[in-house]
Amino acid sequence: MARLEGKTAFITGAARGIGYAFAQRYLAEGARVVIADINIERARQSAEQLGDACTAVECDVTNQSSIESAVAFAIDTLGGIDILINNAALFSVAPIVDIQRTDFDSVFAINVGGTLFTMQAVAKHMIERGQGGKIINMASQAGRRGEPLVAVYCATKAAVISLTQSAGLDLIKHGINVNAISPGVVDGEHWDGVDAFFAQYENKAPGQKKTEVGNSVPFGRMGVAEDLTGMAVFLATDEAKYVVAQTYNVDGGQWMS
Repeated sequence: MARLEGKTAFITGAARGIGYAFAQRYLAEGARVVIADINIERARQSAEQLGDACTAVECDVTNQSSIESAVAFAIDTLGGIDILINNAALFSVAPIVDIQRTDFDSVFAINVGGTLFTMQAVAKHMIERGQGGKIINMASQAGRRGEPLVAVYCATKAAVISLTQSAGLDLIKHGINVNAISPGVVDGEHWDGVDAFFAQYENKAPGQKKTEVGNSVPFGRMGVAEDLTGMAVFLATDEAKYVVAQTYNVDGGQWMS
């Protein structure tokens, strides 16, 4: 039997990359999925590719009314939300002396504010519904320690880990399990931009940083989105009902905790 049969999942930032892989795996496990993404055209294309059990909704996680409208759409269309994955995120790179307040505000608004207020909106629905639920936040190995050129992103992901702990302790009395996944370096189309950032600041040839990063992973390669889906399924099932406020490393051995 599919492990998520009869469940409905709301996944932010799922039009591509890791979020898309989560949607694909959840559908294979019997869930219905709402792809909530600021890029509605790409979200609709992705939902169409994934089939009839998947639908798309526009969601800007920096805008409260957009979050609430998207959550209401999911509830009205599919009858409720059983699982939330807070996946929408923004990456930035800069030395401390070059960090711009506008970039700081943007990254925190999406990575921290988006996670908190989407979690809040869905948790209110889950509490009112009275059936519990599962909330999975996307942290990062960057939230486990600082990096010289990634201060703002690291700080946001540390905040996600902390929010997961606080929300997990607060919401478990309602039967809502809040946990997080902490990936390491995950390959994908976003890495072209990441590599370009490091090429600029570390004077590296295009592709050099990506190769170095991949070689540094104990497992022997960078991760791919599909490496994270098993944990995302586990945390969404009743097998994880006694798991509360935890952040799980899925990173090929890069961080041990």
